Amino acid sequence: MNPVIALVGRPNVGKSTLFNCLTRSRDALVADQPGLTRDRKYGTGVVGQRPYIVVDTGGLSGDENGIDGIMAQQALQAIDEADVVLFLVDGRTGMTTMDETIAMRLRQTGKRIMVVINKTEGLPKEMVSAEFHSLGLGAPHTIAAAHRSGVKPLMDEVLSAFPEDEEPDEEQDHGIKVAIIGRPNVGKSTLVNRVIGEERVIVFDMPGTTRDSINVPFERDGQQYTFIDTAGVRRRARVNETVEKFSVIKTLQAIEAAHVVIMVLDAHEGISEQDAHLLGFILDAGRALVIAINKWDGLESHQRDDIKRELDLKLPFLDFAKYHFISALHGTGVGDLFTSVKRAYRCAMRDFSTSELTRMLEGAIFSHQPPLVRGRRIKLRYAHQGGKNPPIIVIHGNQTDSVPKTYKRYLANTFREQLKLEGTPIRIEFKAGENPFAGKRNKLNPRQLQKRQRMIEHIKKSDKKRKQKSRK
Repeated sequence: MNPVIALVGRPNVGKSTLFNCLTRSRDALVADQPGLTRDRKYGTGVVGQRPYIVVDTGGLSGDENGIDGIMAQQALQAIDEADVVLFLVDGRTGMTTMDETIAMRLRQTGKRIMVVINKTEGLPKEMVSAEFHSLGLGAPHTIAAAHRSGVKPLMDEVLSAFPEDEEPDEEQDHGIKVAIIGRPNVGKSTLVNRVIGEERVIVFDMPGTTRDSINVPFERDGQQYTFIDTAGVRRRARVNETVEKFSVIKTLQAIEAAHVVIMVLDAHEGISEQDAHLLGFILDAGRALVIAINKWDGLESHQRDDIKRELDLKLPFLDFAKYHFISALHGTGVGDLFTSVKRAYRCAMRDFSTSELTRMLEGAIFSHQPPLVRGRRIKLRYAHQGGKNPPIIVIHGNQTDSVPKTYKRYLANTFREQLKLEGTPIRIEFKAGENPFAGKRNKLNPRQLQKRQRMIEHIKKSDKKRKQKSRK
């Protein structure tokens, strides 16, 4: 098993910067603002002698009220899961009372603790380290995570206590990647916690609690999943903080990275314009989709009928998606989501033979021929698969640039019905056929070229003699 290394410390000491450095990624949000990281975030460390799991946590402030208390619980849970805890402190600020309080808590855990002094670029290491010896956690290590200075020696020492594996671990299959998407406070994190059966991500009665995208791998009924809990996306006019703009970007990146997207809607608020825009982005990305209407419990019968009519009216372009009416808080209908997720994933990743697709294309043309363009009928000859997630069907023919959108939609619906695709959009692409005689001369061998040349010369001589006779 790969060792687990947790990064803890008070806010704004550079834990997320070190996380990005160790994973050589930009997965953790970084900004000059304390309290940015709230949930614990996992990544695969690549700096050092061997692979390991690194966990980024929210800042420990000593405030146990409200969301700060929940953030502290997340950090403490990460410490319980860790084999080594890197206690980050700020070399420029120096030791604080808060650092001493955190150190006292860490000593009580019985874990292996290493003090890491960050932001030491341009400072004398011995003088910076002197006061942190009093924490009683061993000799401190000095680094500058933003410049990657001192990080490699630090990780070599951290990992030296763990025996090397006889064989390197194979890359784990994290199964179906499912992004949980929706506006703020619709119950995305509650749904993730309900699915995996633990308080894995922060749930707090305040919109925008989740600021980063959190990967949650788990297994259910023998199937591996990775749920991606994302920050709520609001209208652009309401996205004022730089931090929230980064969260929106990471939410959209999560959609691109996912196999299947679960779009969570709030049954009490109905479908907003922002919901429609977000669904449009999911559709443009071509991701398989399952729609979960949350907070369904407690609604009157006429309210439920109104919501269903609103879905039909505002989301007619999502006729391929499966709708589920759930209560993430109480678990009603949550288990049924997995059936739709697995079916949508299988459909999005299926392989199709060229003969099968061409036969379906011929049947569609026989039932409804392409229109005339400038007096000529559009000809579609054959089809083959061009990609997965979403399934892409490439159709070859002539005048394909003139195929109207209505006929393209007809072909997409026909293929979806014939292939029995559920939960995934389908893309139709056209390619114009090339001239079969183009470049033919270049493919002739020298003997054929010589024979053709003699024939041309013979024709020229015959024409010349005929013209001379006609003159006489």
